[in-house]
Amino acid sequence: MGIIDKMRGELVDIIEWVDDSRSTLAWRFPRYNNEIKNGAQLIVREGQQAVFVYRGQLADTFAPGHYELTTENLPIMSTIQGWKHGFNSPFRSEVYFINRRPVTDLRWGTPNPITLRDPDFGMVQVRANGLCVIRIADPAIFLREVIGADSQVNADEIAELLRRVISTAFSDMILETGVGAIDLQGKQVELSDQLRDYVQTRVDDEFGLHVDSVTMNISLPDEITEAMTRGVARGVEERGFLNNVGDLGRYQQGKAADSMLAAAQNPGGGAMGDMMGAGMGLAMAGQFANQFNQQQQQPSSSGPPPIPTAQAFHIEQNGAAAGPYTVDQLRGSITPTTLVWAQGMAAWTAAGQVAALAPLFAPSGPPPLPSQEPPAPPAPPAQ
Repeated sequence: MGIIDKMRGELVDIIEWVDDSRSTLAWRFPRYNNEIKNGAQLIVREGQQAVFVYRGQLADTFAPGHYELTTENLPIMSTIQGWKHGFNSPFRSEVYFINRRPVTDLRWGTPNPITLRDPDFGMVQVRANGLCVIRIADPAIFLREVIGADSQVNADEIAELLRRVISTAFSDMILETGVGAIDLQGKQVELSDQLRDYVQTRVDDEFGLHVDSVTMNISLPDEITEAMTRGVARGVEERGFLNNVGDLGRYQQGKAADSMLAAAQNPGGGAMGDMMGAGMGLAMAGQFANQFNQQQQQPSSSGPPPIPTAQAFHIEQNGAAAGPYTVDQLRGSITPTTLVWAQGMAAWTAAGQVAALAPLFAPSGPPPLPSQEPPAPPAPPAQ
């Protein structure tokens, strides 16, 4: 710095910070040789704190207000420099302005997925991201651990540090709490508060920071999300089936269609095995329906039991299940090789092998009459 800059620095006697950005956390007031005039004016605005540092040692601090720098309001500085009867102008000291306002736009995220143990899906990898709101709580620790000899510290310089701290804290929290993958998304608010506590214990005494809040959004693998969606749909379907057993035909058609679709998508599988699997599933559904009907048909004191209904059959038609139909409705529309199923049957069976359908394939006309030829004459007597 030249002589002109030195003279200009000595003439300036107002120390203040007018930067209104929230991204700057700390700023050192520039002075030639750090020389400050006796009686200089110090202006500290709201949301700021001024810190005087002499030879690397933290001295006096000033809250928001307007001050005239004299021996009376610099007690620590006077003790350090030995000002018994006031100090001669100028005196040397570094002045840092600390931003005490919260920084609200710090984003974080897990750089790598976190592996956790889930009771339903086994080992699952999850990711998380969100926002973190912090502010400087202890300027002395922040000055010693973060600022050091820098003339300015921005939020970007500690953002990467905070991301590593939050990611590690998130991993430790998930492993210690033992929450499963499905419960993570339902407890995000509760877990966000716990994560804030985990992070706070790692940045207060270490960096002089205070964590106001942490928000997070947990992402599950696509296959887990799809499985959860299928599980919800299946639960709705089964509840609808139990609440409306009379719609058994529609339920069975859906199950049979699912089985046939699986067989079409698996050319290497056996068609008979798929058909048996579908039949077993439908038989179980029929057993549930029978139990429900038996409970509904128990005699009561209010009236006679309901009249039993005729047995109905489902048939295989163009690769899909159709029905149910009564025996009379099936007359002339099926063949002995048509696959059929009814309540109580273990699997789909050819119609010709079902005793209840045997009359459909019996000859339609009467049996032939006996022969009308005259009887043969008796043999002559033996001689």
